[in-house]
Amino acid sequence: MDRMTALIVFRTVVSVGSFSGAAKQLGLSPAAVSKNIGELETHLRARLLNRTTRRLSLTEAGAQYYERVSHILDDLDEADGSVGDLQQQPAGQLRVSAPITLTLLTISPALPQFLARHPGISLDLHLDDRRVDLIRDGYDCALRGSDKLEDSRLVARRLMVLKHVLCAAPSYFERCGMPKDPSELVDHSCVQFTLSDHSAVWAFRKDGRTVTVPVNSRYKVSSSLAVRDALLAGFGLSLIPELYVRSQLAEGALVPALTEWESDETTIYAVYPSRHFLPAKMKVFLEFLAAELVDDTHTAPRQPVIDA
Repeated sequence: MDRMTALIVFRTVVSVGSFSGAAKQLGLSPAAVSKNIGELETHLRARLLNRTTRRLSLTEAGAQYYERVSHILDDLDEADGSVGDLQQQPAGQLRVSAPITLTLLTISPALPQFLARHPGISLDLHLDDRRVDLIRDGYDCALRGSDKLEDSRLVARRLMVLKHVLCAAPSYFERCGMPKDPSELVDHSCVQFTLSDHSAVWAFRKDGRTVTVPVNSRYKVSSSLAVRDALLAGFGLSLIPELYVRSQLAEGALVPALTEWESDETTIYAVYPSRHFLPAKMKVFLEFLAAELVDDTHTAPRQPVIDA
């Protein structure tokens, strides 16, 4: 017996008042309706309906069962409808994990406008440069900067590429000199962002030549903002996303080095558990991210969706 089908058949028979009417409404044969009622009564070990050739009536047990079943089926219909609403209309809580500096410098100022456009959405934004487990921790989406995404359970949407710049304060270069070649960096005071995929080795490319520089500095830190502070204080130099120091470079508070060399890049992805049955709240949030996280370099075509 398909219990759900039997319950629906039972409620329909009672509401319509006949087996033949229920069969017509449900698109079943009268025999199938009768079979479902019979199997349900056998399962319950109770007679639910009194049937004659002219009349159909509920037994005492049937009346009580009908009232409870009707409430249950109504609740299920309401639950199905609420899920459908979430799929069609942007609504519900959106849990997002994102790196601190990137978020503060890019999407944070625009998030109030996003929420104003979608009043049905509530946002729980977790800022952390460390990676979370989306599935285990119950996140809908995360922003990640990575050279390579390895979790095959996730879907990734490529958003932008962060180009890096080697830079330091003018006072540092006055004191320690401006490097002319990446190989000279071993003699400089470097500041490491420890959560980067290329924290321990910096790579530089020019005219088909690649120079890798092992980095083992006195100051290692898990915050890009702290790296920037160290640079501004003249402590040393570092390879940092150009976006994070753009205004300081424009003001002259920081000065780039090895500008003829190409350095490391970080690709920013939005990652989420599945592309199937994507709720409306996720669709509009992904559209928001794509609009806000614009790739300034335009050096690579954007790939809408790839498997991580």
